[in-house]
Amino acid sequence: MNNRPKILAFAGSTREASYNKLLVKVAAAGARAAGAEVTYVDLRDLPMPLFDEDLEAKEGMPENARHLKELMVAHDGFLIASPEYNSSITPVLKNAIDWVSRPAPGEPGLVAFTGKVAVIMSASPGGIGGLRGLVHLRSILGNINVLVLPDQKAVPQAFEAFNADGTMKDPKQQDSVENLGAKLSNVLSKLIA
Repeated sequence: MNNRPKILAFAGSTREASYNKLLVKVAAAGARAAGAEVTYVDLRDLPMPLFDEDLEAKEGMPENARHLKELMVAHDGFLIASPEYNSSITPVLKNAIDWVSRPAPGEPGLVAFTGKVAVIMSASPGGIGGLRGLVHLRSILGNINVLVLPDQKAVPQAFEAFNADGTMKDPKQQDSVENLGAKLSNVLSKLIA
């Protein structure tokens, strides 16, 4: 029996130079080092229209939303780095969650979320590192049946937190973020054993 956990890692940002993309990749490295199989996906590569029930009724789920949903269903857990926009999560992340939450005909509700485990984190140029947005993300995920681990990380002054190679300048911070990924991997290993 293979109990190697499968983790999907992504950021709620489409910006090419996103600090949150860098952050989630550090956590993903920690999960890999702990034995997980990690898939990184960039939401920039999966553009979706704004969620619209009329559009859904007329055309069905957009192809990119369907692809993301398939990825989420196929993985045991999620590493999510969420930028903070106006004290909440980004529109692109909320839109992706809304599309993926829609059931196909005959499919159980919230199939991509129920029973999944997530770790959340944020990086921000501001002084509290996007912490206010993580409160909203934790609430949303909890309400759609995702178990969100209590460990999280908010990285302030993100513009000076990363080296050119994507690692973190502060070795303690690097270890802390890698440990988030390792913690998710270890919890999932126990759950899927």
